[in-house]
Amino acid sequence: MNELSAAQLRYLNRQKRHRLTVILSRLAILIGFFCLWEFCAATAVIDSFIFSSPSRIAVCFLDMARDGSIFLHIWVTLYETIVSFLLVIAISVLMAVALWLCPKLSEILDPYMVVLNSLPKSALAPLLIVWLGATTTTIIVAGMSVAIFGSILNLYTAFRIVEPEKIKLIYTLRGTRLQALTKAVIPSSIPALISTMKVNIGLCLVGVIIGEFLAARQGLGYLIIYASQTFKLDWLLMSIVLLCIMAMALYAVIGVVEKLYMKRL
Repeated sequence: MNELSAAQLRYLNRQKRHRLTVILSRLAILIGFFCLWEFCAATAVIDSFIFSSPSRIAVCFLDMARDGSIFLHIWVTLYETIVSFLLVIAISVLMAVALWLCPKLSEILDPYMVVLNSLPKSALAPLLIVWLGATTTTIIVAGMSVAIFGSILNLYTAFRIVEPEKIKLIYTLRGTRLQALTKAVIPSSIPALISTMKVNIGLCLVGVIIGEFLAARQGLGYLIIYASQTFKLDWLLMSIVLLCIMAMALYAVIGVVEKLYMKRL
């Protein structure tokens, strides 16, 4: 028993060292990239006016932070992304459930789902503005349009590939199709749902930025398009850096949800 405990302890230590190595390596790559960027800008290897530099971006951020304008842009984009993400997940789950409960409906709608998923969503944004106006609702719908059809297809596929033996067992015990859904299909598809959430959070952010390019007066997407038109490249690159940070933060939140789910198993 003592030997087994010692082996387990060594395994846990190796896992901790592995995680620490991964974290430190990621930080080293990020810090090294910014240091190289700053060095190249300072030594004129690259044009600091066109490519900016980390120090100039930091100064730009601090200037906008003093009057609070940058936080308003961040909040607007974050709010629109979270709302579109939550709506995508809710609608996707409901549609996948409906398709699983009614196989005939899935046969009818399947080609339409594939076609709608393949449409270039940037081409839909101008139509959404005409139909809905240049409002926050339009931007949220634009964020949803990028992710929703692929999300429905992925979740429905996950529902279909659940182990048939589990469903047969429920039917053998005189269970209904609804009970098979709630007792076997949905619990078995939660890992697929979490994976879909990881993809969707990034897609919704992309869709929201596309919508803000065309229909916003606030948000990081608006800031990017405004900065490009006025040639304020420090603002543009600062907005892109903030978008990367936001994407990583949202992805980390989904990762926390996944870890909490794994601990319950």
